[in-house]
Amino acid sequence: MEGLKQKRPVHPILLISTGLFLTSILPYLLTSVSAQETKLPPANTVVKPKACASLDKIPRGRAFDVAVVAEIMPGFHVNSNKPSEDYLIPTQLLPELPAGYKVLGTTYPPGKLLKFEFSEKKLSVYEGKFTLRMRLQAPAGAPLGATKLSLTLRYQACNESACLPPVKIPVPLEIEIAAAGAAARPTHPEIFKK
Repeated sequence: MEGLKQKRPVHPILLISTGLFLTSILPYLLTSVSAQETKLPPANTVVKPKACASLDKIPRGRAFDVAVVAEIMPGFHVNSNKPSEDYLIPTQLLPELPAGYKVLGTTYPPGKLLKFEFSEKKLSVYEGKFTLRMRLQAPAGAPLGATKLSLTLRYQACNESACLPPVKIPVPLEIEIAAAGAAARPTHPEIFKK
């Protein structure tokens, strides 16, 4: 027995530490494998929105339009503002405006009725590029100069076979407030003249 090396016992703390380490990284490994298999992008990257105002300057007390032009990643769609089923989450434009600003109305485009693997019925959706419009009124006492308007786009994106979690993404817009009665030039005719 002289030629045989004697095995050294493994310390119990080392066994516990190794077990805890493996247990702690297991969910990460499973999530990574799952994400690689499905290859789904993060929900907040599927739609790229940009906001613009209908006037270069907004005179105090004047009504104006805001448009959010949203581009959806190819292969995905989002539910329209009036989804076909009650359980589906509508696409919405949510304003968080400075004090005194009024929302006079919001216009959503009609959805397209399309058939998908996960539904027996055709669903009302937006795909490609779509535009949401909101009519606002600046208060008579709005501070002059640059003003930030906070808008949020809420949507749920899906592809042919799976849906991502619903998300809310910020859509910032900066406008210029001018004195009441100041001349204001229309902007973005390609969006607002339609």
